[in-house]
Amino acid sequence: MARERIELSNEEEPRNSTMDREGVSARAMDLESDEEALFLRTEKRVPVRRGAIAKKTANRIKAISIAAVAVVLFACLAGTAYSYCSHAARFRIASSDNIEVTGVANAPRGQVMEVAGADVGRNVFFVPLDQRERQLEQIPWVESAAVMRLLPNRVSVAIRERTPVAFVQIGPKISLIDSGGVVMGLPASRQTKFSFPVIHGMSESDPLSSRAATMRIYNHMVGDLDSAESEHYTRQISEVDLSDPQDVKATVNDAGGTVLVHLGNERFLERYKLFVGHIGEWRQQFKNVESVDLRYEGQIIVNPDTAQTAKLEPLPQGDRKPVTKAPVKKPRHVRRKRK
Repeated sequence: MARERIELSNEEEPRNSTMDREGVSARAMDLESDEEALFLRTEKRVPVRRGAIAKKTANRIKAISIAAVAVVLFACLAGTAYSYCSHAARFRIASSDNIEVTGVANAPRGQVMEVAGADVGRNVFFVPLDQRERQLEQIPWVESAAVMRLLPNRVSVAIRERTPVAFVQIGPKISLIDSGGVVMGLPASRQTKFSFPVIHGMSESDPLSSRAATMRIYNHMVGDLDSAESEHYTRQISEVDLSDPQDVKATVNDAGGTVLVHLGNERFLERYKLFVGHIGEWRQQFKNVESVDLRYEGQIIVNPDTAQTAKLEPLPQGDRKPVTKAPVKKPRHVRRKRK
């Protein structure tokens, strides 16, 4: 009996191990099936409910609608504001008292107000500022103008006038002229006084470019003569002839009389100092000194514009000797070496 139990036990042992192996294999297959099922699509699609417009598109349409409404509102407000500003009486320039003019001293105030006063009765927003500035700058005394609106109903006009540097005689008329050649006339206020030389050699038909070139010569001469320390030699000059650009002629008035000095077109200060240092001696040597030509190196010609002409050789201060006058019947044409 015992043997039979043992044998039975031995027979059951392989059978149980076989069953165990089959169970493990079955479970492994089930696990593999489950893993593969995770990556397989479902055989039946799940229905999804969607709207007529995508969400992104809907957001865009919403933003555009808001912007359009804002633009319409802004346009309405702007139109209302424009209509109010265009027709409201508070923005209308009532009289010339609403026009403020500054900077006018020598320019005719009547001419300035004639231009600025054209906007009396007009809406302040409709004043053509650029056009008014150009019109004001056509007045000879006005160098530049600035026109501004002052709300609610005022206009400001700021004038910068030209600075005169000399008088100029054109025909029988004497006017003031600036450094750029603009002829300005005389100042509107008779109480304003100027002390300048009178320029000759310009005509009414000269264009502005020609007068400007002539004035550059004058400016050079004045700047040179007034550059000396503590000396302003232009105060001694009453007239300047600029008809010949190569020969600036200055009429000098001093205690001894009036002398026409030929200064050429350069070295004005050096030549004028030579004249100032020797004119006393020349008046002692000559009965009447009417003109002096200082244009040539190494020689001075006294009275070159009259029948009595003499040529002087300037000497150093310590070696000056009396020079006699050499009268001739006509002005002599002497060969002169230009520097």
